[in-house]
Amino acid sequence: MSLLTIAVDTMGGDLGPSAVVEGAFRAAKEFAEVKLLLVGHEEMLAQEMKKQGAHKNISILHAPTVITPSEVPTTAIREKKDSSIVVGLRAVKEGTASAFVSAGSTGALLTGATVIIGRKQGIERPALGTLLPTAKGFVLLLDSGANMDCKPSYLAQFGQMGAEYMEKVMGIKNPRVGLINVGAEEEKGNAAAKEAFPLLAASGVNFAGNIEGREVPMGAVDVAVCDGFTGNIVLKYTEGFAKTMLGMIKEELLASTITKIGAALAKPAFARLKKRFDYREVGGAPFLGLKSLVVKAHGSSDALAFKNAIRQCVIFSD
Repeated sequence: MSLLTIAVDTMGGDLGPSAVVEGAFRAAKEFAEVKLLLVGHEEMLAQEMKKQGAHKNISILHAPTVITPSEVPTTAIREKKDSSIVVGLRAVKEGTASAFVSAGSTGALLTGATVIIGRKQGIERPALGTLLPTAKGFVLLLDSGANMDCKPSYLAQFGQMGAEYMEKVMGIKNPRVGLINVGAEEEKGNAAAKEAFPLLAASGVNFAGNIEGREVPMGAVDVAVCDGFTGNIVLKYTEGFAKTMLGMIKEELLASTITKIGAALAKPAFARLKKRFDYREVGGAPFLGLKSLVVKAHGSSDALAFKNAIRQCVIFSD
């Protein structure tokens, strides 16, 4: 049986290489069919790997430099040929790896993936898709931060790519696609939204029309289409609201003896609820529209998040 090879950027995350290496070892133990290439500074990674012990399916791909979020993506990709992002993407381009996972600069990752790996035929812009929990399961938010300004044709393609992903990866038959807008009527929204509406309606997807922001967490659709500026605000607000709400619930449950007793009885339910809103359980967001799979992990990803980002690559490859 041939192994699925996944390159993993160890240099871009907020928690440093140790979290990535630990996550990689967890993934290697869970997925016997996976081979991992840890991309980063060889000496540093060798020290981290000693802490975890040897594994026959984990090796190092040397990349001594890192691209920071403050750098101009196009310049960094062009000038830092030995950076972990460029080396990892090149491994996919050359066939050494089938997929790439990185928690590094979103802009550099998008630019590098577009230039080095390339877009699928007919796709104008790759988009970042993030799975968000809803009352009915999950919704794929697309684009969630890669393309700040979008043409109407981009939005139509996002809908098509999102529908394909939710059907093939998430197993949802004929997924519903909605366009995030300020009202349900076709004539609502800015110029891009108005022009995108008929394009989505004619694209062949199960188009549910415009949806308002409140309908996203209700599970009104399976794919929520928007530009990356809007999508990133929705994503970050959702993360912040979930964290705040869970904290407020905990505070109220611990406010008195009676509520503490109730909290103890409801603890398993609240643990499940917290897990549903934990980005680490999803692992990362795929860039859709590329010739090969690239997954963007959260900047603050820990070992669990990296393990699950690798799991996404395994599911995507099936």
